[in-house]
Amino acid sequence: MLALACAALPADANPLRVATFNAELTRKGPGLLLRDILKGDDPQISAFTALLLKVRPDIIALQGVDYDLKGTAVQALVSTLESGGLSYPHRFTAAPNAGQASGLDLNGDGRLGDADDAHGFGRFNGMGGMAILSRFPIQRDVVEDYTLLLWRDFPGNIYPMIGAAPFGGQGVHNVHRLSSRGHWVVPVETPDNGTLRLMTFHATPPLYDGDEDRNGRRNHDEVAFWNAYLDEDERTEPFILLGTANIDPKRGSGRRGAIRGLLAHPLLQNPFGDAPTAIFSEAMPEGLQVDYLLPSTDWKVIAQGIETAPGASRHSLLWVDLGRANP
Repeated sequence: MLALACAALPADANPLRVATFNAELTRKGPGLLLRDILKGDDPQISAFTALLLKVRPDIIALQGVDYDLKGTAVQALVSTLESGGLSYPHRFTAAPNAGQASGLDLNGDGRLGDADDAHGFGRFNGMGGMAILSRFPIQRDVVEDYTLLLWRDFPGNIYPMIGAAPFGGQGVHNVHRLSSRGHWVVPVETPDNGTLRLMTFHATPPLYDGDEDRNGRRNHDEVAFWNAYLDEDERTEPFILLGTANIDPKRGSGRRGAIRGLLAHPLLQNPFGDAPTAIFSEAMPEGLQVDYLLPSTDWKVIAQGIETAPGASRHSLLWVDLGRANP
């Protein structure tokens, strides 16, 4: 566990605690996560609950939570947290690309219907989605959801090509989405700091493909999406970019240009330096930095922490306490 205080907190201040956590609350089929929550004795869910009750964020972006149409699993998680004294009356979730059937051979292996032929890798519709839990109201009517953005329509994309032809053929190129789960901009109305825009996503790992490097290229462009978004953004509300980028700027596999560019963006600050946020194998016990919580420079970072709970997830929970830099 890493926790650092960055500035003294005035007695009358009301810092905002924001967190991101890839909870890895995925199961082998639809409805199984809800089943395990309702049983009340699942060790992973118990570890997840204990971690959130310890950190108690005002707002948290979750990755790796199985999605269902009515949001029943997320509601069950919220109810479990509420029974422990942590209430989130406001939440947002939406269908991810994960597990949505494309009807095409997206991964080019000559077979249809694989988990990797879905618009985002998933063995069933909604596997490993995203959710936001908040103590404060979410402006649902102005959420920006870029989940359906076609990869080919992203300017400057590096879609894999085989010679002059797109990988998978023109039919695949015509429907292949950029997001493996989703890209959201979710405004939250905070009581002391006005509207906060949460920019969140969960990118595919840059692994598990062939020489065409489809996943490596997709990961790069999923991260590069935010560089392009910030370069064109003219709004003045403070924001936080957070989620799982699944790419380390120095270690492991992947195309590092986009994440390095994002970390160097003049509108962002990185309170965590190059601290690792996930441990995936014994072969790399030092871990990788794949999860990020990057406040805009409008914020003063009062404190921050990285909380690790191996019983809950291979990923760590990142949190920051924030106040306005120029209130």
